Amino acid sequence: QVQLAESGGGLVQAGGSLRLSCVASGLTFSNYGMGWFRQAPGKEREFVAYVSGSGGTTYYADSVKGRFTITRDNAKNTVYLQMNSLKPEDTAVYYCATGRTRPNVISSGGYTYWGQGTQVTVSS
Repeated sequence: QVQLAESGGGLVQAGGSLRLSCVASGLTFSNYGMGWFRQAPGKEREFVAYVSGSGGTTYYADSVKGRFTITRDNAKNTVYLQMNSLKPEDTAVYYCATGRTRPNVISSGGYTYWGQGTQVTVSS
């Protein structure tokens, strides 16, 4: 079965950086686009970034554009989210997802498989 495992979260001061990783198993990784989402307490899960199977196409939420970078290493079945210039409002649990069933990459409802999430906390 498909499994996704995130890591790399933690506590960081505002302005700092973190790199999240998501290792996938149980699928032909290069055939699947990968998304990152986040959910803050009391808020809905929101789209952060997406990368196509080849890595050639990426999309970002406006709130992270220019600060976050999504990449993937198909040889390692891993997708990364490099987060720079972090802000307190970036505090959330971050999830990777795949198995998209809809053309719209930003809709969380269109993804079949999810990881367990990793906590990112940015202090001011």
